[in-house]
Amino acid sequence: MKDFGLVIIGAHFGVWLTEKISDYKNSNILLVEPVPYNYKILQKKFNDDKDIFICTNAVFSENSKKNFYFVKETSIPKLGKHWASGIGSFDKQHILNHKSKRFQISDDDIDIIEIDFITFENLIKKYEIKTIDNLQIDVEGAEYEILNSIDFKKIKINSIQFESKHFDGTFTEGSKLGLIKEKLIENGYNLTQLDKENILAKK
Repeated sequence: MKDFGLVIIGAHFGVWLTEKISDYKNSNILLVEPVPYNYKILQKKFNDDKDIFICTNAVFSENSKKNFYFVKETSIPKLGKHWASGIGSFDKQHILNHKSKRFQISDDDIDIIEIDFITFENLIKKYEIKTIDNLQIDVEGAEYEILNSIDFKKIKINSIQFESKHFDGTFTEGSKLGLIKEKLIENGYNLTQLDKENILAKK
């Protein structure tokens, strides 16, 4: 079993990771990213680093094969938002719900693949993780399923940063977020609202 400095579920293609990864130099790092073209960028970028592991599974509340929807790489320039490449979900409608005057996404901009979804527990087993210093989760609405499934008696996690804006549907925060906050507090975490979209839970 290994100690991991950093685990990021929803790593995108690493554009925001450089500083964070440098903070954990010489520590084990796991980057989880199911969007195929983002995964390939991560592989190329960190291929020579033996301490960085890259996983192409999607993490969810069950182990199963599921359809995974994401924005086509060829549609990113047309849509004009670099963050569009980070929108991937088992729920196609979640992606379409991002449509706005400035973001004219349609069915034609969405690709689909079948991938292996695994639980957080199985992710831990797969990479033989004993402890995590910093866990980050940005998975377009699946944060609740992941956080709700974590058994904090089985793994030590010092801090957790997660996106909260899609907990109860696209751009909706509600009762599910409240339940996770309660669970984290019960397990000894202090919560800080970092910005409008992200919460930090730290022991």
